[in-house]
Amino acid sequence: MKLHIKKGDKVKVLTGKDKGKSGVILRALPKEGKVVVEGIAVAKRHLRKQGGQSGHIVERPMPIDASNVAKIEK
Repeated sequence: MKLHIKKGDKVKVLTGKDKGKSGVILRALPKEGKVVVEGIAVAKRHLRKQGGQSGHIVERPMPIDASNVAKIEK
């Protein structure tokens, strides 16, 4: 699938809970037709204990469909 945007492009979210927000694309996933946008669709993930570290919660931006974003001029 060919995407109309690429990593580093500034985009605006058109639909969903983050509608109207803008950010920079961190990753493009052309096979799935999705993109990861900085600060958009943030989800909390619980991590297990590893080695001597205790478990903790991290926030990570999740992929959203590329058709839900529009490129904006810099």
